[in-house]
Amino acid sequence: MEVFTSTHPLVHHYLSVIRQQDTETELFAHHLENIATVLAVEATRDLRQQQIEVTTPLENCSALALDKPIILVPILRAGLGMLAPFRRLIPTAQVAHVGMYRDEETLEPVVYYQRIPAEMEGSTVLILDPMLATGGSASQAITFIKQYRPARIKLVNIIAAPEGVERIRQDHEDITVFLGVLDRQLNQRGYILPGLGDAGDRIYGT
Repeated sequence: MEVFTSTHPLVHHYLSVIRQQDTETELFAHHLENIATVLAVEATRDLRQQQIEVTTPLENCSALALDKPIILVPILRAGLGMLAPFRRLIPTAQVAHVGMYRDEETLEPVVYYQRIPAEMEGSTVLILDPMLATGGSASQAITFIKQYRPARIKLVNIIAAPEGVERIRQDHEDITVFLGVLDRQLNQRGYILPGLGDAGDRIYGT
């Protein structure tokens, strides 16, 4: 499993803002999208291309276009906070939805919603979730997506704990992970330290 952690100065600047406990909801959501924009560029560097012919105002020429379908999979609900930047950069991408919440007693993911496009087979799938904590939800989402036989799966997280990365490594060696930052550890409640709290609550002010 390959893991890429961003070194982009803007990612770390925006992280310094959204980590602050007194950052208001609107600014938090705005800068989380800014981080997602940078990660979207980094995670799509090696998308497969095909050569096509286009007509400019002056002449015909060859150009490179995306080859395989792109499927974006935000993990509800926090993953929706990362979706808009990816859709702006890849407006032809289809969106699958996988709804999960974490049982606060067992820390295990509970699936409550699934909606998958028809063109999943052979596609490149980008799974979006701001926080990779225990890794349970991400691992279950990857297992679910694999049954539709995509060509490649990439997991994109803004903040991750080492425990979550290791869980994905053990369960899914064949995927690629893109991180904004790798934090220190989980606490006893399964929250990332130093982290930023509950991303979903802070995005939506709930």
